[in-house]
Amino acid sequence: MVELFSQADTWVVLITLTFLEIILGIDNIIFISITAGKLSEDNQKKAIRLGLLLAMLFRILLLFGVSYLIAMKDAFFSFDYSWLRANITGQSMVLFLGGIFLIYKSTSEIHQKVENISHSKVKAVAASFVKVIVQIVLIDIVFSFDSVLTAVGMTNGLQGALPLMIIAVIVSIIIMMAFANPVSNFVNKHPAIQMLALSFLILIGFMLITEGAHLSNTELFQQHIGAIPKGYLYFAIVFSLAIEFLNMRFRKNVKNT
Repeated sequence: MVELFSQADTWVVLITLTFLEIILGIDNIIFISITAGKLSEDNQKKAIRLGLLLAMLFRILLLFGVSYLIAMKDAFFSFDYSWLRANITGQSMVLFLGGIFLIYKSTSEIHQKVENISHSKVKAVAASFVKVIVQIVLIDIVFSFDSVLTAVGMTNGLQGALPLMIIAVIVSIIIMMAFANPVSNFVNKHPAIQMLALSFLILIGFMLITEGAHLSNTELFQQHIGAIPKGYLYFAIVFSLAIEFLNMRFRKNVKNT
């Protein structure tokens, strides 16, 4: 272990992995923030903290079960129609179902806001601490699955990869916990940012579905469905946020004049 951390390449991989885990965890923070936003202020911080701790736990458990995770690449069900064929694997099912859940949850949140359902009414009808935590756990599993698959692919063949990935997960979660509450407060105080964040989650859900289809070698009308490069999606998210921040600055300047 000491020899492992005495090498410069080890620190480069560790820093890269930690940065990657933070980037992949941003959508997790957004979902947790919006879901926890229905709770009372006393329970919001508790739900966010618990949600991120569970995310760390699931990631570490998946890393220890990485051999089983890789084995989930094997198809357990196949179908072949004239217009649609696929070899369904465990990995593809988790990503596909997670993507559907994320799209459903984000769409229902947008519906509530567009229909102007009062925040207090939503709290009374739909928001209990247990229900919020269950939703956070479900999406934590999906995001952890995607995050670990990416990390495993990045460190494939590297000696001592497991401890490096575990350290990267722990450090990234600690960093995210430090910034989670400010991010949550900012998102919940700005309706435009919240709508934008929900739209991002729909895109991420669609990306998870296509990634699941890609892993199951799905062909639609004899065209293979490929995974959407994450870089394209993150660029679109950053670009959209930059435009919205400019709009916020513009509205603030107009208000002050």
